[in-house]
Parts: sequence; structure tokens; C-alpha cells
Amino acid sequence: MAYDFDLFVIGAGSGGVRAARFAAGFGAKVAVAESRYLGGTCVNVGCVPKKLLVYGAHVADELEQAAGFGWTLEEGHFDWGTLIANKNREIERLNGIYRNLLVNSGVTLLQGHARLTGANEVDVDGQRYTAQHILIATGGWPQVPDIPGKELAITSNEAFYLKELPRRVLVVGGGYIAVEFAGIFQGLGADTTLLYRGDLFLRGFDGSVRTHLKEELEKRGLDLQFNADIQRIDKLDDGSLKATLKDGRELVADCVFYATGRRPMLDNLGLENTGVELDARGYIRVDDQYQTTAPSILAIGDVIGRVQLTPVALAEGMAVARRLFKPEQYRPVDYQNIPTAVFSQPPIGTVGLTEEQALEAGHKVQIFESRFRAMKLTLTDIQEKTLMKLVVDAETDKVLGCHMVGPDAGEIVQGLGIALKAGATKQQFDETIGVHPTAAEEFVTMRTVTR
Repeated sequence: MAYDFDLFVIGAGSGGVRAARFAAGFGAKVAVAESRYLGGTCVNVGCVPKKLLVYGAHVADELEQAAGFGWTLEEGHFDWGTLIANKNREIERLNGIYRNLLVNSGVTLLQGHARLTGANEVDVDGQRYTAQHILIATGGWPQVPDIPGKELAITSNEAFYLKELPRRVLVVGGGYIAVEFAGIFQGLGADTTLLYRGDLFLRGFDGSVRTHLKEELEKRGLDLQFNADIQRIDKLDDGSLKATLKDGRELVADCVFYATGRRPMLDNLGLENTGVELDARGYIRVDDQYQTTAPSILAIGDVIGRVQLTPVALAEGMAVARRLFKPEQYRPVDYQNIPTAVFSQPPIGTVGLTEEQALEAGHKVQIFESRFRAMKLTLTDIQEKTLMKLVVDAETDKVLGCHMVGPDAGEIVQGLGIALKAGATKQQFDETIGVHPTAAEEFVTMRTVTR
């Protein structure tokens, strides 16, 4: 049978665009359908605009530190509208880049809602297309618990387009998105409270990292309330919001921001017309080669619920393109030792096993930890401390994990990710000459076992 396309991609986010571009480069006839925005969550309402807002919030730290270096500054004034307008302009620029990447690669771009009508058929706003292979890369979507007043809350989708910076914000959640936005709102001047229903946020991260960040956020004056959850939200006569907690307390704010998880975006996708199955968590079930239970349909990225990070979706998209159209170049995605950053304030960088994971896996471990006040702060009154930690296998001397909380953590840990991927030992860390004076050199000068 002759098909309209060799590959039809649903979703023009990072993973879908990468798969489409490279498949077209390998000689395939490719189409991409997108109903919202080019670049997906990351470019439009995720990591890119979030990082820009983090930069904006961090300016307050720089201004505070300036006096220690002899700078006398007039009282600063922050304008939310300017930041958002500049952010929007940059996102529009990136949307154009994604469009050019696709079109210049020979990909057919269809802007409309794609719905599966069969194993090899897709409908885009009434137009039918056939394809030998279909790739679902529709990503995720924030979800708010079904409580009275949920419509009064916002998520990350709306936060990037607020007309004004709220004076008082309640951030609900304990994952990295909640922690990051709490830092953004507080850093830009909002009175911010972070509510989390558990004992301590960032479940799954190293215990030392979680505890250290908690202490540093409290130093900054962020109101952290653990074992707390909202029962209902009501709008008051003055326009503010009243959050009634499950313990009976009432908190009043101008904005309630939910970051309590994301779901796979499967709305009106037409999966019922195919043999595609979902797993127990509601994500699309795929095998190690991203094949769904329908032979002609594949899925990658957040919609399969594995490691929900942009670079992982990019790697998965590349793997699909190579396997289908350039099999001699195919390499499976390695999900081990993926470096990760949380752009909290201060930020987190981590790669490899946490101390808890290493012990659970049966390793006999040596822990090296260092807490210190960064050199940049020695001329100021700021008491923030940086944490660096190595998890080492006591029997093989192999470094199993590197963790950091402090300025430029993400930048530093990227390099350490290469070392862990190469199987570096603690001795090799010790024999590496440090760059002085930097915070990063601490990773190669920690000699004393903490425990």
C-alpha cells in the first residue's frame, strides 16, 4: 500500500521535532501536526521561559551582594510586565526557529489537531492522511486536584502570562516545578508560601540535598509548610482567594499556583481507534524501542512517562528516527546517569545514584560531603552555604553519584555527568587538578569520608 507519509508525528515538541527532522534527513517523507505551539512545553510554558524568570528573580541576589564589592545602587524597581513582554518576544523567536528547522528539513508542517482514525490513519481538522509509521509525541499537561474552587487556581501554563505579579502567592506541590516557582515568585518580591502534603519536598532526590535546600530556603524567608494540603478555594469579595486547608486553617492569597503533577496529553487523540494500550499509570505503553501495542504506532517523551526531561525526549526522538530510517546508526537510549538540575534558589545539580538508592541497590558506600560559604559571599553578610556530595562504592572506588546545592550547580554537574558516564573512580577525582579559586574544585579536593 502507498502511504502519504513514511512517518507522521503528532506533536511538535522537542522529541517530535527531533524525530521528524532527522527522519527527513535520512530520506523519509515526514509530516508533523501541532495544534498549539511549536517547541512544545519546554519552549513555551516550561524550561525555557522558567529559566528566564529564574534569571530575573536572581537579579535581586546580585543587587544585595553588590554593596560588599563597593557598589552603591539606587533602590531598584522591578516591572513584571517588562519581564513577561521580553520573555514573550524570545519565545516567539524560538517558535520561528522551530518552524524553520522543520520546513528547511523538508518536513510537512500541519497546524491543527491530529486525531488517530486507524492504525495508519490520522485526521487533522477534517483532512485525512495515511502513514506507514505514526509517532505520538504529545507531551504532558498540568493537573489540579478535583477540589471545590479548583477553577480559581493556576498552573505553570498560566503563570507565564499573568498580567501582574501577585502580591501573595500560595504554591502547592513538592516537586521541582513547585520549588522552582516558589523561588521565582519570592525572588521577584511576592510574599510566597509553599505547601506540600508530605514531610519534605523533592521526593526521590538525595536526602542531604533535600534537607540542605530546605534550610537555605528558610534562610531566605520562604514560608515552607509541610504536611499541609488545600481542601477548598473560595474567592472573597475583594478578589483575593481564601484557601481552606484540611487541618482547618485558612490562608489568604492573591494567587494559588498548583504544581501537583502532570498527566499525559491524550485528549481527543483517538487511541480508541487503534490497538494502543495504556499502562497502569495512564501513560502510553511502549517497549524498549518505543513501539506501542499497535505495530505501526510509536510514542516518546512525557506521554510514555519514563524520564520526563527535554534532553531525554530529544534522545528518544533520535533513536526512533535512526531505528526506522537509518538502522546502522541506531543506538538505544541510556537512561543511567542522566544529569539533572533544579533551578531553585539556590539551584540543585545531580547525577547518578542518591545515597539512598546506592544503599538500596546493595552498595557498600562511602560518603564525602562538604558544606561551605562560597567565596563570592565572603565580602557580604549573606550566610548561604553550598553543599557538595559524592557517593562512592567502597569496594570498587567507583563514583556512583554527585550532588550539589549552590550557584551554577547545573553547569558544574553537566561536566561531572561525563565523568560518571565514563565510570570514573574517586581516585581519579582526587588525581584531577582543581580549577582555583572555584566552588567546582571542591569536587576533586574532598578527601575525608563523612560517613
